[in-house]
Amino acid sequence: MSDYIPTVSVARQILLIRGQKVMIDMDLAELYGVETKALNQAVKRNKKRFPTDFMFQLTEEEKKNVVTNCDHLSRLKFSSTLPHVFTEHGALMLGNILTSPRAIEISLFIVRTFVQLREMHSAHKELAIKLEDLERKVGDHDEAIVNLIEAIRQLMQPLAQTKHRIGFESRHAE
Repeated sequence: MSDYIPTVSVARQILLIRGQKVMIDMDLAELYGVETKALNQAVKRNKKRFPTDFMFQLTEEEKKNVVTNCDHLSRLKFSSTLPHVFTEHGALMLGNILTSPRAIEISLFIVRTFVQLREMHSAHKELAIKLEDLERKVGDHDEAIVNLIEAIRQLMQPLAQTKHRIGFESRHAE
């Protein structure tokens, strides 16, 4: 790519809305090197390529939440239009309708970022499961250790003195 864009920067632009990881049209337009208006016009001309699982428009409430929680989107606060958001597949489709070499490179880059996030999420899930297993095992060991300590304490207590002596007595003649 001609301009280096760190994956972390793109990852920060991926938001969770309606249970889906998406990117706002404004962020995508900037990455693709086009105006937001031009991006949305290209989408409008290719409406059939963007079903609701590829792209949807935010509600007024969702827009307020995005503006409140994402500093870099504060410009949206005064926008009269509701922004569109694109899923991973929608971002890739944008690369297909925006035919510049930069658009192709960026769409692949964005998809790879989505994949990296999915892999990280999967790794975190696996780690959480392993930690739960470890906690269960340690919990079982704790009980066993407590029982072992109690048994050792019982062994350490002095034996009760018996009245009868055990062993041989030597008899001395008096």
